[in-house]
Amino acid sequence: MNIIILIIVLYIYMILPRTINIRDMSIFKKYYFAHRGLHKGEEIPENSLSGFSHAIENNYAIELDVQLTKDKEPVVFHDYSLKRVCGLDKMIYDLDYEEIRKLRLYNTGEKIPHLEEVLSLVKGRVPLLIELKMDTKDITLCGVVAPYLDKYKGQFCIESFNPLGLWWFRKNRPNIIRGQLSSDFVKDGEKGDKKLYFVLKHLLMNFLSRPDFIAYNYLYRRTPSFLIIKNLCKTPTFGWTIDSKEVFQEVRKDFDMFIFENFRPDQI
Repeated sequence: MNIIILIIVLYIYMILPRTINIRDMSIFKKYYFAHRGLHKGEEIPENSLSGFSHAIENNYAIELDVQLTKDKEPVVFHDYSLKRVCGLDKMIYDLDYEEIRKLRLYNTGEKIPHLEEVLSLVKGRVPLLIELKMDTKDITLCGVVAPYLDKYKGQFCIESFNPLGLWWFRKNRPNIIRGQLSSDFVKDGEKGDKKLYFVLKHLLMNFLSRPDFIAYNYLYRRTPSFLIIKNLCKTPTFGWTIDSKEVFQEVRKDFDMFIFENFRPDQI
């Protein structure tokens, strides 16, 4: 019996989010978040300056992705590979920033933007949800991105699938609102360590990052750890990525905030 109690206590300790000095996220709850900007296929590319401008014009907040080039410049791009969007069979981290700037998004004149370009464009007009893309133990991205965020005057929060990156921000930028991204990686078809995926799915590394919010794949919103954090801890939640009005109606009571794509939810 004592062992069972110990396991339960340890489990709760591991999944707990921030429980003291709770951050105010009310401003973020006033917006819907356009996934990679308000994009439209090849006409308005994802994670492009035009897509971000389009979101601002329509009063949507913006979700975007940041990763590093070979020479450690933070650029706004989702895939690690350049193949799908730029037609080049290389990885972002294979190329220097100057090489990246020669590429175009789909068949448009749009370039891969630098994080500083995006922050200068938005200028606090809508909130930002910034995903830090780090799929290994290398969290160099955190130290590169932090100075840009220090100077930014608008409302923003960060999120990542990598708890080590959030741990870095907890230690070095505790005032920045941080969120743990998660999903059922095995069901999503991700190739990798199934034990690690189990840990991440069940938010068992929250003891490192103590996130302010959880961003969870809406398909797996019945996962026990997510439900405990949402319902017992009352931690704010994002649902991602909502891709139709039908899905939105189905899940709108299950999350506090929403990341959407391929349709336009009614404004709050």
